[in-house]
Amino acid sequence: MSTETLEPEVVDLVIKKKAEPIFSKRRKKFITDPLNEDNPITVQILGICSALAITVKMEPTLIMSIAVVFVIVFSNLIISLIRDLIPTRVRIIVQLSIIATLVTLVSEVLKAYNYEMYKVLGAFVGLIITNCIVMGRLEAFAMGNKPWDSMLDGMGSGFGYAWIILTVSFFRELFGSGSVFNFKVFEAIGLANFPTNSLMVDSIGAFMILGILIWIQRQKTGYVEH
Repeated sequence: MSTETLEPEVVDLVIKKKAEPIFSKRRKKFITDPLNEDNPITVQILGICSALAITVKMEPTLIMSIAVVFVIVFSNLIISLIRDLIPTRVRIIVQLSIIATLVTLVSEVLKAYNYEMYKVLGAFVGLIITNCIVMGRLEAFAMGNKPWDSMLDGMGSGFGYAWIILTVSFFRELFGSGSVFNFKVFEAIGLANFPTNSLMVDSIGAFMILGILIWIQRQKTGYVEH
């Protein structure tokens, strides 16, 4: 068949081919899978340290969640944009440099606008640089995918991380301090003498709640370690 015959067909295929929707079924899975079936904490067992260390109170946990989502989304975006320019042998150094820059930005903003919380979270915000979730998504996804897909992947992993540590924090603060976001829940409902559990304030309380979450989730999804 001649080239002249093929060219109109190729043009027709290009015209008929529709661009993938921004939130196609495939792309939605980038966000929904890490929330449940591929959760970075309960399934992949990543980011456990901060899930145990900063979940005594809801407020610092929420700020930490926002910080991690910001860092992972924008580091994924930047790496995806420049992935073809990064020499393979120095890719880890480049990734760490970008993460460190974003973490420093978060730290400075927190220091400027909420210094009290900066004193609580300063060291833990810095440890985002070595967070396995962030590094894992850069290496496993952003280095081989387009910017928009990489951003969605970052959002999914960030939100999956966030809802787990916020849930852990909710129960730890409620049963350890009798409050939620420093609001005295039991006093408000007339149970001022409701006994709190000091175990929840300790890291063992975080282990217990996290273990229960992992058990419930894996029972629901049927996930089994191989």
